[in-house]
Amino acid sequence: MRFYPNYKIDLNGEYPCPCRRKGRLLPIILTEAMGCDRCQQIFVVTETGKEIEQLSSVYPYKRRWRWTGKRWVLKGVWGMETYLPFIIWSLLVMLVISIPLVIKLSGGVTLFFGIIIGLILILLSLSFWLIYRR
Repeated sequence: MRFYPNYKIDLNGEYPCPCRRKGRLLPIILTEAMGCDRCQQIFVVTETGKEIEQLSSVYPYKRRWRWTGKRWVLKGVWGMETYLPFIIWSLLVMLVISIPLVIKLSGGVTLFFGIIIGLILILLSLSFWLIYRR
């Protein structure tokens, strides 16, 4: 898991747009908000001053980004902090289930069948990872 330092966001500074449309975030005068000159999105700096939050969003939850000093990192419901341990634990569970199956079914065709069952379980856990990585 990567560690990103938390930098405080300067309201008078210019940052790249977190929407990745090659725009720039510019401060909106007399507010604690920043607007993109390319995609016309408005972002508000949170109370801690270390994150920005998208105002006009069509998503059911508000999207937040942290500034790492070089780029924005999305901090969502299923961010890297939550789904990576989930995926690691599910892979370990699948291995714990599939290894005894392979050892128990150690004769000819049944060994091949056990390996296929183990691979199917691993592919299921990878599909969960693909589904929840958004």
